[in-house]
Amino acid sequence: MSHKIAPSILSADFLNLQRDIEMLNESEADWIHCDVMDGTFVPNISFGFPIIKQVSKIAKKPLDVHLMIVQPEKYINEVRDAGAYLMNVHLEASPHLHRTISAIHDAGMKAGVTLNPHTPVSLLEDIIQDVDLVLIMSVNPGFGGQKFIERSLEKVKMLKRMITERNLSTLIEVDGGINLQTCKQMVDAGADVLVAGNAVFSDADPKGMIHKLKSIE
Repeated sequence: MSHKIAPSILSADFLNLQRDIEMLNESEADWIHCDVMDGTFVPNISFGFPIIKQVSKIAKKPLDVHLMIVQPEKYINEVRDAGAYLMNVHLEASPHLHRTISAIHDAGMKAGVTLNPHTPVSLLEDIIQDVDLVLIMSVNPGFGGQKFIERSLEKVKMLKRMITERNLSTLIEVDGGINLQTCKQMVDAGADVLVAGNAVFSDADPKGMIHKLKSIE
């Protein structure tokens, strides 16, 4: 299976969001990554469900919704109703993670769990079999355009070993500082889904950049 590319609309042009979503529809992007930030769990505020709902009306790719918020379990139905394919919550924000993951599945979505850069992969040992995807943050969440944290490569390798040893089909997603160089490193380490924001939307040819990221072997 070749890796998936999930461009993050956090880096899109919000005055021309429909144009950018239509560009993603026509591109080789697999998913559309939506970063929801609350200014509490992370030091920034992005956008909420009304925007995602509008995006879902025209998006032809599944919506990968990443909640960087406190108490994400309160919003499971809103995320589903906004059109999400996958709902991703932070381990650090979810004291009752098993219950939250079960509720996401019950709502008809795929369930993901995210780890901040300082959170060890070992904390997933008792939940890994219940999630469809694990997102490794390779920058500190909250802002686009940050420098890639090298330690993330080792975390992806450790996570891949955990998944392989248990014979699971859990996907590994990576978000932060992804460009042509780090994309190759992450694919080699075992990543299945790469989130790219600045690399795609700041390129003169965003569709071409998605093609290049997708073509990496």
